[in-house]
Amino acid sequence: MDKKELDLILEKHEKWLNDENDGERANLQGADLRDADLRDANLLGANLLGVDLRDADLQGANLD
Repeated sequence: MDKKELDLILEKHEKWLNDENDGERANLQGADLRDADLRDANLLGANLLGVDLRDADLQGANLD
């Protein structure tokens, strides 16, 4: 998954968390996010089943 695609998913997920009409729960199931910059990302409630997060920067990220 490229950075642009990931940024769009995170943007829509943030809107979903804020109950905005055009928001969408992040479905990252099985995604390859090795080396991704996820600093401070709020992935509360996102589908992270099988995601590869090796060497990703998760500083301050919410993965609940």
